Amino acid sequence: MAAVSVRDVSVAFEAVRVFDGLSLDIEQGEFVVLLGPSGCGKSTLLNAIAGLLDVASGQIFIGGRNVTWEEPKDRGIAMVFQSYALYPRMNVRENMSFGLKMAKTSRPEIEKRVHQAAGLLQITHLLDRRPDQLSGGQRQRVAIGRALVRDAAVFLFDEPLSNLDAKLRNELRVEIKRLHARLGKATMIYVTHDQIEAMTLADRIVVMKEQKIQQIGSPAEIYGRPSNLFVAEFIGSPQMNFIKGKLEANGAGLEFVSGKRRLPLSRYQFTDRPSSGQEIVLGVRPEHLETGEGGTWPGFQIDIVEPMGADTVIWCSDEKDTIQVRTSGNRKITPGERLALGIDPTQVSLFAAESGDRL
Repeated sequence: MAAVSVRDVSVAFEAVRVFDGLSLDIEQGEFVVLLGPSGCGKSTLLNAIAGLLDVASGQIFIGGRNVTWEEPKDRGIAMVFQSYALYPRMNVRENMSFGLKMAKTSRPEIEKRVHQAAGLLQITHLLDRRPDQLSGGQRQRVAIGRALVRDAAVFLFDEPLSNLDAKLRNELRVEIKRLHARLGKATMIYVTHDQIEAMTLADRIVVMKEQKIQQIGSPAEIYGRPSNLFVAEFIGSPQMNFIKGKLEANGAGLEFVSGKRRLPLSRYQFTDRPSSGQEIVLGVRPEHLETGEGGTWPGFQIDIVEPMGADTVIWCSDEKDTIQVRTSGNRKITPGERLALGIDPTQVSLFAAESGDRL
């Protein structure tokens, strides 16, 4: 049975309908990330699951129980917000235990839960400090600890790392992943617009755009077989390259044609068999392009070289397109150098130019 099940849920703000019949099942123990640009509806969906927003229609189940109209405190969830929202005059111990005291939990049980959560988050030595004596990362750990002491079955995270600098985001991202592993069967739903957070944390990613789910899958599925042009463009850094062209029939089947460039597609796995002459967009990741004299597509010139340590990103162009190539950081590359690009047809993605759907 799904730990969280959203069934045909619609959410409206007065006359504006945000969702219309959205459904999503999340299994017990899963780490699911809701990913998308600002305004796509991911936080609205999280708030509906938490009970912070009323639904216009549909139902929400947590642990097999219909919680559609239950108060947030009765849903068995714990939530971590973007803002730490710590009480400034209370120390860490008091901040973490405040909700338990309001629920009239016994003092020994409060102490036990606070020390367990503090140990998991490595903040035991901070229990007697006030928030103004903590770094941003430590404050967010306290906010997560305040949720952990509730001993909930479902944890909801609403962009908890967005207020931190890059180094702290990386550190806390690892801590959250460790935390999920230590908690075992706890279900986590995490909202972010950061694709790196999504790819590194999630068991499954739910990609959203304009209040609709675009694709649900593992990080490898989302990255390797994006369902449409939006997902392909949104996931990946450097971004996937896109080249417009059309399909033409040859003796062995179909091939991609863009000006003088051609790519046989006999080894490409089509979702639906398209027709010859159809306008399409070919997408290829920068790391799936090879460079060398015997490349499939000659005639490119290196414009910009971006050293990135272990990797180097090359921006190259011809009279028609600009393409990014990811190569080894040890390779010596000179702007102005000419190169040919080799493409493996099993590593590309093809999309219908009109609908944007994967072919």
